[in-house]
Amino acid sequence: MENPFKKILHNEELPEVLRKKVLNDVAMIKLSIDVADLFVVKYPNTIADLLGGGRTPSDNNKNKKETD
Repeated sequence: MENPFKKILHNEELPEVLRKKVLNDVAMIKLSIDVADLFVVKYPNTIADLLGGGRTPSDNNKNKKETD
């Protein structure tokens, strides 16, 4: 079986339509990752912060020093 990658010409440019399609696909993947990050990581953390009283790591350090 012949290797199809050896048929690729090194100096040949892709058609503009194909280039736009690839870039749009990459942009859609990046958008999907950003949306997933928003709803899977950031949104639950925000809700936990609101329900937990909005304590920050510096607040936790102050409480540790007071109890020591």
